[in-house]
Amino acid sequence: MSHPRAKLTVQGRRLLVERVLDEGWSVPMAAEAQGCSSATGYKWIRRFTAEGVDGLRDRSSRPHHSPARLSARREAAIMARRAATLEGPHRIGWALGEAPSTVHRVLRRSGMPRLADLDRPTRTVVRYERERPGELIHVDIKKQGKIPAGGGWRVHGRDRMVGSRHHRGDGYDFIHAAVDDRSRLAYAEILADERKETASAFITRAFRFFSERGITVERVLTDNGSCYRSREFASTLATAGVSHRRTRPYRPQTNGKVERFNLTLKWEWAYARAYESNASRTAELERWLHHYNYHRPHMAHEGRAPITVVNNVPRKHT
Repeated sequence: MSHPRAKLTVQGRRLLVERVLDEGWSVPMAAEAQGCSSATGYKWIRRFTAEGVDGLRDRSSRPHHSPARLSARREAAIMARRAATLEGPHRIGWALGEAPSTVHRVLRRSGMPRLADLDRPTRTVVRYERERPGELIHVDIKKQGKIPAGGGWRVHGRDRMVGSRHHRGDGYDFIHAAVDDRSRLAYAEILADERKETASAFITRAFRFFSERGITVERVLTDNGSCYRSREFASTLATAGVSHRRTRPYRPQTNGKVERFNLTLKWEWAYARAYESNASRTAELERWLHHYNYHRPHMAHEGRAPITVVNNVPRKHT
C-alpha cells in the first residue's frame, strides 16, 4: 500500500503512463492531471519503460545497509529479557542500557505482540473474537464526499479543481456497514443519509443478508449516534429478536472490527483508483464486497476468505 501522503496509486500511475505513451500527452500535462510534479511523472515513465507494469508498484523504502543497527547479540539480549520479564521498552532499555525507542524497534521488527494483547500467565495473544457467526454484528456509518461529474482532483489534478464549480463540493454519501465479529463477513450499502429510518431499514436488509448465508444475528453493536438511539431502531431490533449493545462514549476501538473494515473499504475501494464519476464508484461497491467476502484473504483466518468461516467451503464461490 502507498504511504498516506502519496500522490498516486498504482492505478493512477498506470493512467499517467497510458496518457503519455498511448494518447500522446506530454509528461508535464499528464503529471498535472494526476496532481503530481513533472519529475514524478518522468520517474514513473522511466520505471514503466524499464520494468513494465511491475515497475509501477511500490518499492520498499528500507535501506540496503544499516550500519547503526544493533548487533545480533544485543538484539538477542533484548528478546531474552522481554521473554523472561514481559517488560516494556522503557524498563528493558533502562536495564540493558539502550534507548527505549531502540528497544521498541527491535521488538517490532521481531514481531513481538504488544503486552496489552498478551495473557501473561500463558504468554499467548488474546483475540477478542466471538465463538460463532452471528453472535455479534458490528454496525457503523462512514460519511464520504461524492465525486463530481467528470471526476475529481484525482483525475484532473488539484490545481484545475481550485475555483471550479466542483470545488464547492457535491454533498456526501453515507456508507452503512455491518460486519460479523467471528467471520468478518460484511454487508454495506451507500445511502442518502444517516437518519433513524434509513438506519432501521438498512439493518433489516443486513439481517436478511446474513440469514441467507446461514447466520442468525443475536446481538448488534453500534456507537452512540442518534439514529442508533432512536425508538425506531430499537423497535426494529426487538422485532427481529436481536439485542442491542453500544460502545463506550469516545471509545471507537470498542467497535474496532467495523472501523477496520471502513479503513479497508477506503483504500481498496473508495480510493483504489481514479473514478470519473460518483456513479462509477457506487457501481463498483457490490463487486468489491463480493471479492472481500468470497475471495480476499483475511489475516484473522490465516489467509482464508470470510465466507469460509461461515460454511467452510473454499473455492465454491467464483
